[in-house]
Amino acid sequence: MTPSYFFLQLSVMAGVTYLIRMLPLAAVKGRIRSQFVRSFLFYVPYAVLAAMTFPDILYSTGNLASAAAALAVALVLAWQERSLLTVALSACGAALLFQLAGGLL
Repeated sequence: MTPSYFFLQLSVMAGVTYLIRMLPLAAVKGRIRSQFVRSFLFYVPYAVLAAMTFPDILYSTGNLASAAAALAVALVLAWQERSLLTVALSACGAALLFQLAGGLL
């Protein structure tokens, strides 16, 4: 990869990122009054994050069964409103224990 090609790619990515952040500010003057639009915009980041990470959760361990066990533990703890660190560490521990119990490691 040549330096000029790298900086061209960097410029395009920076421009796209800037446009995505700038266009809503330029397009909307004042406060959004529609409750539907406000709730839609509130939940978009969570939906995008879930869509990006969920497939990786199922294939992260190389074994669908241990990944599903970790996902189940994470969902239960998240439902109980535990902290993010507690949920993440518990899910990792569940996947490890499941794989150790099954002799998969």
